[in-house]
Amino acid sequence: MTVLVLMDGSDASRQTLTLARSFGEPRSISFDAVQPFAPDALASTVVQAADSVGATAVFAAGTERGNEVMARVAARMGLPFAANCIAATPGDPVTVTRLRWGGSLLEEARLLSPRPLITVAPHTVPADGRSLPAPVDVKQPDQRDLLVHVSEHIQPSNGGISLAEAKVIVSGGRGVGSKEGFMIIEELAGLLGAAVGCSRAVTSAGWRPHSDQVGQTGTKVAPEVYIACGISGATQHMAGLKGARRIL
Repeated sequence: MTVLVLMDGSDASRQTLTLARSFGEPRSISFDAVQPFAPDALASTVVQAADSVGATAVFAAGTERGNEVMARVAARMGLPFAANCIAATPGDPVTVTRLRWGGSLLEEARLLSPRPLITVAPHTVPADGRSLPAPVDVKQPDQRDLLVHVSEHIQPSNGGISLAEAKVIVSGGRGVGSKEGFMIIEELAGLLGAAVGCSRAVTSAGWRPHSDQVGQTGTKVAPEVYIACGISGATQHMAGLKGARRIL
């Protein structure tokens, strides 16, 4: 059996590949198959690729982009979609365990579908260390699917260090006191070679951009060390730290 995996070269994609291999021999399609990023066009391309290789299941990382595209794939195929899974067992029906309510609840569910559509929650399974699967040749998308696309990409303010991939993160919350209070957070991050993060309260106050936000509605991270400064530890914020090894 062949499974299709939507990949972008990140750790989250390799983690997705680990779960996908239990369903069959993986083939890949890149998030970069459509440039600039256009979710409708990429969804159409995924459907075409799945049909061309006879994929019995389709997987992607449970990132914002992954869930956005896979929801559109499900709509086009008319099939159910299980998002943010941490385990999946092939069978009839497929059984999945997925994160709900920001990770505070684990749901066991059955997926009744001739072609399971699954995204894997980042940082919940080990990354696959084997060679990457062969890519699938895809056609150019229909121009009608390109009506909504990314017109500009704003680089994050973390000095080129991605929150999702950072090994050390220094985060500040409302307790930092002000936008200027983040100067010491940035200084510490610079000394440690770390990324700077923040809580939702900080972005709501306009002290930091949304790209710095860690949490359920921000970036989900898995650093070796997460240093929280002036953060209350609300459920919404902690939902983004499930993969952190040490929290200080």
